[in-house]
Amino acid sequence: MSAGEARGRDPLDPKGLIREAYRIEGIGAPECRSIFLDWALSLPEGAAPHEVAAALLVRHAITAPDHPMTTVLREGARHAGGAPARRGGWRARRRPGGASDPTTG
Repeated sequence: MSAGEARGRDPLDPKGLIREAYRIEGIGAPECRSIFLDWALSLPEGAAPHEVAAALLVRHAITAPDHPMTTVLREGARHAGGAPARRGGWRARRRPGGASDPTTG
């Protein structure tokens, strides 16, 4: 047992952010996303957020299937581990004369 667990800290939710989100009456999806981001940033180095989110989902989805945090955890468990779908900014834009320009031959 680690020192954190001995003090009652949850290794899946070290700051208790997810647990508290489920206790906030009337909380909405935007607030849950913000809490999820703070939670993900507080995970120990090397932790896989999508795997930890999946474990939290198992814990909370049964008792609160319609809670906005359950939806956010589902999204996090599904998407957090994957690579970004596209690059933003200037790299995503086509440039004339580039390899992706159909007008060049």
